[in-house]
Amino acid sequence: MEISRRTVLTTAAGAAALYAAPTTPAQAAEQTPAAVVRTLRGAADYAIGKLRTVAPRVTGFPVGTKSEKWVYSQSGDWVGGFWPGTLWMAWLHSGDDTFRTLALDSAKKLAPRQTDTTTHDLGFLFYPSWVTAWRLTGDDTWRAGAVRAADSLSRRYNPTGRFIRAWGALNDPNNAGRIIMDTMMNLDLLAFASEQTGDGKYLDIATEHAKTAQRVFPRPDGSTPHVYDFDPATGAPIGPGTVQGYSPTSCWARGQAWGIYGFTTIHRRTGDQEFLTTARRLADYALGALTPDHVPVWDYRAPQQPYDVKDASAGAIMACGLLDLSAATGRPEYREAALRLLTALAKTCLTGNSTRAEAVVARCTRNRPAEDGIEISLPYADYYLLEGILRVLRPQDVDRAIDLSGAK
Repeated sequence: MEISRRTVLTTAAGAAALYAAPTTPAQAAEQTPAAVVRTLRGAADYAIGKLRTVAPRVTGFPVGTKSEKWVYSQSGDWVGGFWPGTLWMAWLHSGDDTFRTLALDSAKKLAPRQTDTTTHDLGFLFYPSWVTAWRLTGDDTWRAGAVRAADSLSRRYNPTGRFIRAWGALNDPNNAGRIIMDTMMNLDLLAFASEQTGDGKYLDIATEHAKTAQRVFPRPDGSTPHVYDFDPATGAPIGPGTVQGYSPTSCWARGQAWGIYGFTTIHRRTGDQEFLTTARRLADYALGALTPDHVPVWDYRAPQQPYDVKDASAGAIMACGLLDLSAATGRPEYREAALRLLTALAKTCLTGNSTRAEAVVARCTRNRPAEDGIEISLPYADYYLLEGILRVLRPQDVDRAIDLSGAK
């Protein structure tokens, strides 16, 4: 019996039908544990080779590619943590101390951002760079800097509305009540600060923001908008919106992936089962909306999907979140879905056919509505692909780097 698309997209059962195990002999052969490991190891080795060639001549923080070459920010923009994070993943996989040296040198350049109170993206900036540097070197300079960054992030908390403001300087009235799904990935920096200082205020802020996001973002079918607005003075809800999605009623794929990973992480840090339930709702929707090639379109509800531009970065982020979710729930189907995502990215989204490409992952889309970066390479795609692969091949090493332990 044919399953209608509406049923598929609005029920967990429909999602399960779409991301069930392969049924043809050829598909099954590609998904044997040995075959998956070979594919993922080959992708990791390709990434290491690419980084060995490119990394020594990188002159800033990659923000995206133009004509397959990295374009840089000297301050790090919001993505600065991913380049040193990628180098750390390369070091863990290869043992090549060149990557360790480059990771430390790159992370040092983020030092001025510790006191930046104009952005919510301090978790993206400092967790894969400074927190990982401290965890892998033991040098307290990195730990102290990450805590200072968490302190800056905590200043963006609106206690009336119980949310962390996403964009704009603290004295800028524009967007003062705006939250976005991406912030879920910045909360772990606050959890780290509470663990390191013994001061529960940081984790309390993270938890309250996550509860607010949990209340307003998920729709009944598990899809989410990119943006939600509040009255910053009263905390009263205004409603959903979008910047990078197709519309306020659509479902931007990368935002959905941030939510899956972020809600699973805050569950690990708090033990709150509601966060885990939310992560599962978001995961079931996204998996049900995937096209058969297992590479997400940029927005699951844009009118041209499933025949729309892709965002491989959403697939890499989601794969990491699903591996985490599988460990947290004990449900192997999430791990199996993550392996299919990683395998698909490794087979169809690497830059291996190009001699000029400087990135590892192609077919990423930064901001489709703004026509900004359509199917290019993005630094977070490279980072999360390596993190996801190493979660499978070297889970203990990844745990050393980013802390995959349970609730505190």
